[in-house]
Amino acid sequence: MYIEELREGEVATGQDQLVLHEPCGNGLVVSEAKRVLVGAGARALFYPTLLYNVLRNRVQVEFRWWDRVDEFVLLGAVPFPADVPRLRELGVGGVVTLNEPYETLVSTSLYHASNIDHLVIPTRDYLFAPSFSDICLAVDFIHKNASLGRTTYVHCKAGRGRSTTIVLCYLVRHKRMTPEAAYNYVKSVRPRVLLASSQLQVALV
Repeated sequence: MYIEELREGEVATGQDQLVLHEPCGNGLVVSEAKRVLVGAGARALFYPTLLYNVLRNRVQVEFRWWDRVDEFVLLGAVPFPADVPRLRELGVGGVVTLNEPYETLVSTSLYHASNIDHLVIPTRDYLFAPSFSDICLAVDFIHKNASLGRTTYVHCKAGRGRSTTIVLCYLVRHKRMTPEAAYNYVKSVRPRVLLASSQLQVALV
């Protein structure tokens, strides 16, 4: 199969494959069948795993819904509508959502009603990372909020992989941390952080 050269962040489609070009310049080949299968599995597991996380949050003190990674960055799990006033009290002026539509529990209009900007970057769960262009968009969004003294809440479903990828890239770019130091730091703040290989490739290269 012939694949033409792409610019960073572009996606080439073949008969049965997607080639995702990440910032390191290498193509990550993902079978379309695998992509569909993982998407179906993620959808089926969303509510059971969400319930599991809610229960752990209630019975384990150390299993927090979100953690403060930086003066202006919170990293955490998918918020519920009832969380919006609390986030506002914590100084949150922006939210980065890395969920697919079926995973998103708070509407953009509800955030806007609380004077919170909302950046939505739909990203498939488990094996996938945001594109390079989306990472840049999110990092700039966080930095802009921080420059205005506003906190950004970055979340996916559990606050482990997709959202951590963004936070690591922010720390590397704007806090001058090495990828390894950023990862170790975030892991110390939020021990359940766990990156898939595609997320590691983006965040630690």
